[in-house]
Amino acid sequence: MTAFWTEEDYDDHELVQLIRDPASGLTAIIALHSTRLGPGAGGTRFWHYSEPKDAMRDALRLSRGMSYKNAMAGLPMGGGKAVILADPAGTKTPQMIHAFADAVERLGGRYVTAEDVGITEADMTMVAERTQFVSGLPVDGEDAAGGDPGPFTAMGIFHGIKAAVHHKLGKDSLEGVRIAIQGAGSVGGGVARLAAKEGAILTLSDIDEDRAAELADELDADTVAPDAIMSVACDVFSPNALGAILDDEGIARLDCAIVAGGANNQLKREHHGAMLAERGILYAPDYVINAGGIISVTLEYLCRHKGEPCDINEVRKRIAQIPGRLEEIWRESEATGVSPDRVADRMAQKLIGR
Repeated sequence: MTAFWTEEDYDDHELVQLIRDPASGLTAIIALHSTRLGPGAGGTRFWHYSEPKDAMRDALRLSRGMSYKNAMAGLPMGGGKAVILADPAGTKTPQMIHAFADAVERLGGRYVTAEDVGITEADMTMVAERTQFVSGLPVDGEDAAGGDPGPFTAMGIFHGIKAAVHHKLGKDSLEGVRIAIQGAGSVGGGVARLAAKEGAILTLSDIDEDRAAELADELDADTVAPDAIMSVACDVFSPNALGAILDDEGIARLDCAIVAGGANNQLKREHHGAMLAERGILYAPDYVINAGGIISVTLEYLCRHKGEPCDINEVRKRIAQIPGRLEEIWRESEATGVSPDRVADRMAQKLIGR
C-alpha cells in the first residue's frame, strides 16, 4: 500500500485526518495544508469516488489550492478542505452531516468549513447545529454577505474574463466575444448570465444536458455535448465544472485564446501550465479568478464571530480586486517567461511562508 504522504499531491500538509462513523455511514477526509495566515478555510465536497485514492487526491489538491486562494485574496485564513465519500446512490442523511460536524468541532477551530460540490446551504445549517466553525450560512436580505457562494464566485470569474479579454484581445467589453462555458450550475450559469447581458456569444455544456438546454433557451445560446465543449472554436474557454481537465489531451483539443473559469485544479499537473503558454493561450490561475465565493463566506464568518453586520459592498469591493491581481500575474509572466500558474504559485507560496 502506498502512503498518501509519498504521493505527488502531498505538500507538507499540516494535518490529514480520516473520519469514520459507522453508525451514520460517514467516511470523510479533512486536510489542512497551511494555517500560517489563519484557520484552514475551505468547503466540504460530497462526491462518489470510484477509487478511494481519488478522494485523498482531491482533499490534498483542494486544500493546497485553498491556501493559495485565501492568501492571494488577502484573507486572514489558511487552506483546508474536506471531502465526504458518498456511496454510488449519493445517500446523505442528517446523521452523516452531524457526524461530520462533530469532527470539525473536535479540531477546535483549526478548520472552518463551507459549501462545495454536493453540499447545500441546508447541509451547512445542519453543520452549524453542532459547530460554530462553519461559514456560508443562509442570510436575510440581499445586502448581507454569506449564503450560497456560487453567485459571488461567478461575479469574480466574470470580472476575470473581462480582464483576460482586455489583456489578450484588447477589448473593453464582451460584446461579440465567443465564450464556451463548461458547466451550467450555480457558478457556470452565473457566469453565462453575466456574460450574455454584456453581449457575449455563448456555447454551453453540462453533464446534465437538460440543464444546459434550459439555460441556453433562456440566454439564446448554443449547446454542445459534454465531450465536445473543449473543442469549440471560441475566444474564451471557461471551465466551471470539476478539475484536472487541462491535461495533454485536453490542451491539444483547445481552440481558444484564453482559459478563464472557476473549476478548481484545472491543470492536471504542473507542466500543463507551460503547455498552455507554449500554445499562446492566456491562462487565468483558477484560485485567483474563482476567489469570489470564499471572499463572501469568509467575511460572513469573521463578521458573525465579531457580532457585526457584514456589508455586501465590502464583498463586492474585494471581488473587484481580482482583475488587478490577474494583471499583475500576467505582466510578471510576460516579463520573466514563466507561465502564469507558476507565477501565481510563487506569489502565494511567499505569502504563506513556503
